[in-house]
Amino acid sequence: MGSEERSNQKNECVSLSLMREDVPETETICVFGTGDMGRSLGLRLMQAGYGVIFGSRRPQNCQILPSGAQVLSHAEAAQRSHLVFIAVQREHYEFLVPLANQLKGKVLVDLSNNLMKNQYPEANAEYLQSLVPGADVVKGFNTLSAWALQNGPSDANRQVYLCGDRTEAKQEVKAVATKLGFSGLDQGSLSVSRKLEDFPLQLFPLWRLPLRIALGLTASLFFYLLIREVLFSYITEGKDISFRIMVSLANKVCPIVALTMLALCYLPGVFAAFLQLYRGTKYRCFPDWLDRWMLCRKQLGLLSLGFAFLHVLYTLIIPIRYYVRFSLSERTVSQIRENRTNVFDTSLAWHSDSYLAFGIIGFGLYVLLGITSLPSVSDALSWKEFSFVQSKLGHLTLLLCTIHTYLYGGSRFLRSYMYKWYTPPGYMLCLVLPTVVILLKLLLITPCVDRTITRIRQGWERGVDQKNAKEITPLML
Repeated sequence: MGSEERSNQKNECVSLSLMREDVPETETICVFGTGDMGRSLGLRLMQAGYGVIFGSRRPQNCQILPSGAQVLSHAEAAQRSHLVFIAVQREHYEFLVPLANQLKGKVLVDLSNNLMKNQYPEANAEYLQSLVPGADVVKGFNTLSAWALQNGPSDANRQVYLCGDRTEAKQEVKAVATKLGFSGLDQGSLSVSRKLEDFPLQLFPLWRLPLRIALGLTASLFFYLLIREVLFSYITEGKDISFRIMVSLANKVCPIVALTMLALCYLPGVFAAFLQLYRGTKYRCFPDWLDRWMLCRKQLGLLSLGFAFLHVLYTLIIPIRYYVRFSLSERTVSQIRENRTNVFDTSLAWHSDSYLAFGIIGFGLYVLLGITSLPSVSDALSWKEFSFVQSKLGHLTLLLCTIHTYLYGGSRFLRSYMYKWYTPPGYMLCLVLPTVVILLKLLLITPCVDRTITRIRQGWERGVDQKNAKEITPLML
């Protein structure tokens, strides 16, 4: 009986040892640096199931690190992991030189950034590689903020750009990024690290052209309307209506800029379609100016939406303006004194309500376009759904807002007093571009033209024998 018990105990010990062999140990990752970036990265790694060891100059003084993480000296921490994240600034890299032997054969991930472009003669990652030649340096995670690392990937910040000279090292870092919920994108060799380090220093690169257009339109229209509205009344009639600059003038500039920029969002697509029709193929590059224009359409649309919001807010405060309240009270008192009333005009009521209705519906679709352009929303839509909203509903929005502006003007364009100093009113200027876009789009959706464009975008080429042509993969633009 005793021998059977010893045999059973022996079998249990063997089975327990086999179970321990089957359970993989937690992978340990080393992080050099205990600042905001290092702490956020360590916390995210621990949440993903990694063991984290921090390397610090003064391990005994580190008291605000994530609970459960070990803190050792740099030399001790480097021996515990094959993957080491360097979350320190370039000017502190000298401490790595004495650790060259401990870091030999390990993967070093450089997270550093600079304060300005071309701050140093070589990229930080290349400098790090020269200090520790026996290690495999990978540039990565530098385009993420400490907030993004601590709170997890958001829909607008999923990409982790990587570069390095050794493919296996990049694959190891990419696997960590994937486990953290990010998408690792290989950008090539370590020579690309300069480009990755300059990426966080860019200030709204895709917004520059739209912002210049918006500022140019706003400034030019403001001075144009200032001359027509304020200076004209002061010079010809001696009236000082400069108080209208703050609200009335701004409420004329904002809708003009909004509608013009909305038309600019869809004008490059029209140009591209006609260019493909003219060439008879889609396998030729667009001009650079058209490419840049098409790439910033989202920014143009969002700025346009911002001006539309301002127009709505300015319109809502009109009833509480002193000038409007004073005019209404004066008109009411005048009618009482003269004992006269106004006759209700049904046609004018229809015109006014239609003008407001088209504006409200157009603004509602405007907001829908802006919401669906957000990455968190567009990622949840299929390509067909996104194209339907941004293209078909977008053109419908442009049409409704254009009709809204036409109804605002009504028949006033026939009255001579509207052309002050022989200049057209502002609303007439903003109708030119949207009207052109709508007419060209109507031409493009006619059956014969639309059929030809569809064939071209499916790979058909004019003048090419389709039977003998090489097989190509049709790509919808």
